[in-house]
Amino acid sequence: MIREITVILVGQQTPLRQALTALNEGGLGCVMLVDGDQRFVRVVTDGDLRRAILASDDLDQSLAGLAPVTPLTASEDTSAATARQVMNRAKVVHLPVVNADNRPVGLFHLPSMDAPILLSAPHMGQEERQLVAEAFETNWIAPVGPHVDAFEAELADLVGMDGAVALSSGTAAIHLALRLLDVGPGDTVFCSTLTFVASCNPILYQGASPVFIDSEPESWNMSPGALERGLTDSRKRGKLPKAVICVNIYGQSADYDAIGRICDAFDVPLIEDAAESLGATCGGKASGTFARFGIYSFNGNKIITTSGGGALVSNDLAALDRAKWLATQGRDPAAHYQHSEMAYNYRLSNVLAGIGLGQLRLLPARVEQRRAIFDRYRNGLHDVPGMDWMPEPNWSRSNRWLSVCTFDPDVVGLHPYAIMRQLQQHEIETRPVWKPMHMQPLFRDAPYYAHDEDHSVSDRLFLTGLCLPSGTGMVAADQDRVIAAIRKVLGA
Repeated sequence: MIREITVILVGQQTPLRQALTALNEGGLGCVMLVDGDQRFVRVVTDGDLRRAILASDDLDQSLAGLAPVTPLTASEDTSAATARQVMNRAKVVHLPVVNADNRPVGLFHLPSMDAPILLSAPHMGQEERQLVAEAFETNWIAPVGPHVDAFEAELADLVGMDGAVALSSGTAAIHLALRLLDVGPGDTVFCSTLTFVASCNPILYQGASPVFIDSEPESWNMSPGALERGLTDSRKRGKLPKAVICVNIYGQSADYDAIGRICDAFDVPLIEDAAESLGATCGGKASGTFARFGIYSFNGNKIITTSGGGALVSNDLAALDRAKWLATQGRDPAAHYQHSEMAYNYRLSNVLAGIGLGQLRLLPARVEQRRAIFDRYRNGLHDVPGMDWMPEPNWSRSNRWLSVCTFDPDVVGLHPYAIMRQLQQHEIETRPVWKPMHMQPLFRDAPYYAHDEDHSVSDRLFLTGLCLPSGTGMVAADQDRVIAAIRKVLGA
């Protein structure tokens, strides 16, 4: 918001000649008309002045003769994002800011406003456009086709799995994995609590009940200790869970050496929700490949995207064949349309698979770009008291899908939500760390195992964490703007 507006404030008795001078000196394409008490009357644009001159060649006539208009104003607490929406809706480029006494204190000028910096916007290359055009040219638009086949083959080869099934979402992939494991009513499924609701909603789809497992501080992912306590209790009750869904948060793999051993010891199948971690590694092995079924998401905000989509990967090719069948409405092999089981419409379209193919070939570069963004933030803000960063254990290499930091409110003096709201004033989008599932109203009655009896890691991360803009489409100047805004908000 522009606050140095003195030069463009003019009274109602100001002559056109003087108003033109103020308009030229202000360089904003307008002056702001005020009454004798300095209260806002209206914006007068260069177009208004030109029309007044054409109507009369008297440059000494006052602005009092201008036709009255209903003024459009903003309050002092209006964010830049809201102001942009108001101006776009009203099709104006000037939005005066007035105080409680209706006196002008600033101006939003659309051409002078910085473009919004989004959290993780899609970043397209050139090859995606060519592959989509090829789908149109060959008329392979339907939810099957050569791009789907190629995308599945290249994805499986990239991560080192025997097969992949391209689907409409990562949520669909989790749902199919649970269906393949025969999860049903009366069953329980253990799931990471620090995640997005899509990780556990499919448990409800199958009529089962979730049990949530806390994070551990080393990677922010599922706590092996909490998982083992939960499984031990379940065995004592005589009913082990039907599956464990372990989620890789913000691009970083969980400790699958420990978690895999625990699941094997209790003979409980593991599903790896790698929706956010494609391109990451754990012990040199690709994220998403440590369980019987791995899940990826290609939502618009992920490190690569198909606009909306996901994939199920596995070395169990027979299970993947059944997943494909379930994902295409479960049609029986007959000349007519015959169906013996309930199934779904979950396949990815050939057009979107074309986008995915182009994006997939950019993945290594995108990982390096995201990691560089994280390093630039950490280097640029290393001296800010009370600010810390998501750790990276020595056994993990994160794709740094999002750059995530934490703030100690006792040191910083601000809750992350307050920081987020102030950054919104600069048109910088940030997000809180995921609200743990055991804190969600939807799952208020679900059992929960904390990292230890006195410490819920996920609760602390939710209360102190903030995700910063991390899209690979950002330029260095964008990131410098974020760093400068954080410093300004924190007085650092």
